[in-house]
Amino acid sequence: MSASTPKPATNQPERRRRRRHPRFRGDFRVTVKFLLGDNYQSLDGHCRDLSEAGIGILLAAELNVGEVGDLNFALGGEAPWELRSVLRYRRGYHYGFEFLSLTPERRDHLKAFLKGLTPID
Repeated sequence: MSASTPKPATNQPERRRRRRHPRFRGDFRVTVKFLLGDNYQSLDGHCRDLSEAGIGILLAAELNVGEVGDLNFALGGEAPWELRSVLRYRRGYHYGFEFLSLTPERRDHLKAFLKGLTPID
């Protein structure tokens, strides 16, 4: 193995230093829609944290890392967003989704919204 190959983060502080975008405390409802067999299933969840690249959601469900789905949520009382996302992380019922379909306009709006939230790390 090459000396330049990064090692996986082994502890929480190290993982936080490696994040591409800081996370902020979120507190709003999120609906997750994904394909289960031949049908779409919708689950209601709750946002725990949010960043420019993704969202952490509490869900009472059993999803697998790598699944792709749609997230529906509203920021600050505006019209709901529907974003395509991929599940990147799971620990118990806390799921981390990466946004796949964030337009530049929505990314700018999200950045402005995050400025009003409490940083987590």
